Amino acid sequence: MSSVRPWRDIVRRPSRQIMVGNVPVGGDAPVTVQTMTNTPTSDAGATISQIRRCEEAGADIIRVSCPDVESTAALGGIVRAARVPIVADIHFHYKRALEAADAGAACLRINPGNIGSSERVAEVVRAAKANGCAIRIGVNAGSLERDLLEKYGEPCPDALVESALDHIKLLQDHDFHEYKVAVKASDLFLAVAAYQQLAEAVDCPLHLGITEAGGFVGGTVKSAIGIGSLLWFGIGDTIRVSLSAEPEEEVRVGFEILKSLGIRNRGVRVVSCPSCARQGFDVIRTVQALEERLVHIRTPMSLSVLGCVVNGPGEARETDIGLTGGGNGKHMVYLSGVTDHHVQDEGMIDHIVRLVEAKAAEIEAATEAKAA
Repeated sequence: MSSVRPWRDIVRRPSRQIMVGNVPVGGDAPVTVQTMTNTPTSDAGATISQIRRCEEAGADIIRVSCPDVESTAALGGIVRAARVPIVADIHFHYKRALEAADAGAACLRINPGNIGSSERVAEVVRAAKANGCAIRIGVNAGSLERDLLEKYGEPCPDALVESALDHIKLLQDHDFHEYKVAVKASDLFLAVAAYQQLAEAVDCPLHLGITEAGGFVGGTVKSAIGIGSLLWFGIGDTIRVSLSAEPEEEVRVGFEILKSLGIRNRGVRVVSCPSCARQGFDVIRTVQALEERLVHIRTPMSLSVLGCVVNGPGEARETDIGLTGGGNGKHMVYLSGVTDHHVQDEGMIDHIVRLVEAKAAEIEAATEAKAA
């Protein structure tokens, strides 16, 4: 069956599916959004508080670092308090992986090459199997094995993929197959090329990310280009946007990338103009206020906010709710693409918020009725 808009079609790479706790990853499961806490994991209260904010932002899976025994000791309480699966981030100390698995982590993020001997990898695999843990193999251009750097001279796609395949073999040798793989780099060209090459070589789910991407603005742009390109190619089953920003901001950016590609929708998708001298109201400040006021909306829907009638009516026809600037502080409101009523400057933001909340409730009611 041909698509109505074939230029929008994304053909997703087939992969087998694994479970991270109760969340499916890969196969036909939705692409999931992850983030990572930055509080000391040993401070369970602070970590749970941050997890809660990430959950409210929509995180499907949350990772916490477990660098010491105090962290894995706190992990059990953190896992019980969390509403989403918790991934334990482990480096070098294989005993932390054993402790995290016993504490209820849904997944262990390890680099099998730095866990140690084959027997230590076998112990981690046994603990993962006994506790129903998945494993995420994390290859990073910044920490490639010395022999690969000597072989290739520098981090390159072949080196990252060879490292990933070596690590996969370590797990498969112990008959472990509940794994996903990442080949991250801060160089988005390197990361994209490595993921494309790996996607051809393996059938497991892939975890996407541009690592050490930078601050909020720069990191968002790099991640959107890198992760967005791969998703557009149909590659990727779970994503993490790495920003020097609060983890809930990573979640929001992740969802914006997915929303832009039509892969997943959550909350209000805002269509707005950059504003110019024609604007009938302060578009920039209005959009900022609306985004802040509507962050609690989880129902997928669209809102257009345009300052004048040049493109306003056209965009409004394509969105659930539209606002177009007019003269003398009198602006047009569109509902389901149809002109409906006017609104004055005073109380305009409150009015739009009420309309969006009512529309969200209407959509949810219709969805529930259809499911009943």
